Amino acid sequence: MIRVLLAEDQSMVREALAALLSLEADLEVVAQAARGDEVLPAARAQTVDVALLDIEMPGLSGLDAAAALRDELPGVKIVILTTFGRPGYLRRAMESGADAFLVKDAPAARLADAVRRVLRGERVIDPVLAAAALADGASPLTEREREVLRVAAESTNAEIAAALQLSQGTVRNYLSTAIQKTGARNRAEAFRTARDKGWL
Repeated sequence: MIRVLLAEDQSMVREALAALLSLEADLEVVAQAARGDEVLPAARAQTVDVALLDIEMPGLSGLDAAAALRDELPGVKIVILTTFGRPGYLRRAMESGADAFLVKDAPAARLADAVRRVLRGERVIDPVLAAAALADGASPLTEREREVLRVAAESTNAEIAAALQLSQGTVRNYLSTAIQKTGARNRAEAFRTARDKGWL
């Protein structure tokens, strides 16, 4: 029996996925989490073979939860699920240690098959997303530029500087570079572009 941890913040989606997976004779959902910061404690409390993680959850993203699982429980296989087929998410998921990356609109049979395949040591990646990620290339943004852009969505330069312990001049430089690298006209557009490509 394959023991599965399911992490998804929308309870209706989580319960539906758990019910669908339970129809498979060789799969058992032994733990559920509604927040990213609940994933590692849930995996510690149960013996888990595979963790299915939504990419966007409160408390901790699925990518950060995947990295934490990989560090502490390296034997657990990780499948990242997303509503948003953003190429940058795929790249970041692989960097965080994910074994599979699927969009949520894939058939349930494909998800069950992915669980079995990662346990055999295979990598499972949505083919359309893989092609888009290759075409898109890596994020041109540095980690610091991503941090500044994340905060810039709803903050002034002074607030960004205070939050990240930078000078306002340094914040302006990071924003200017990020705007240029994303091909945007302003910081709001740079944020949207980076978010939509999965770079943030």
